[in-house]
Amino acid sequence: MQPLPKELLIEASGGDIGAFEKIYRATSDYVYTIALKVTGNRADAEEVAQDVFLKVFRKLGKFRFESSFTTWLYRITVNNAINASRKSTRRRSGQVEFNDNIEVADGRDRTREAIEKEQNEARVRSMLETLNPDQRACIVLREIEGMRYEEIAEVLQVNLNTVRSRLRRARETLCSRAQQERSIQ
Repeated sequence: MQPLPKELLIEASGGDIGAFEKIYRATSDYVYTIALKVTGNRADAEEVAQDVFLKVFRKLGKFRFESSFTTWLYRITVNNAINASRKSTRRRSGQVEFNDNIEVADGRDRTREAIEKEQNEARVRSMLETLNPDQRACIVLREIEGMRYEEIAEVLQVNLNTVRSRLRRARETLCSRAQQERSIQ
């Protein structure tokens, strides 16, 4: 995501709806993508994205530019996504899980590469779902978004050692899951 001009942020914080709309257009796909990767669910990701932009709109006037806007937006997005993921997990406990990501593919319309890509993405989502929300957030920010440990700690507002610990546990869980899948095949 490209850094936004400070002037645009100041205009939006002053109530300029047009400026806020520019911020939304520049960041909405990114916010949704982060939310989707953390929650693993499209409906939850859409809800998180809406909540994030409501919070940004309400709190932008209090943003003090002590950290970058991107870091602030990450923090809001990840925290909301973690909370949504926890709520979703509680809601789903005891229920039969239905995977709405399974689609019937028409062989004439899809190429082999597209199908393989979709299967790989589904596998990644499935593996990420085995992690608890805190570990999932860390792994997404580190391995998918490419953030440094220090940035992750700042975004999540946790100690650097907590980030390291969560990443280590997440990687161990993912490796164990991958080994289990290989032994089944």
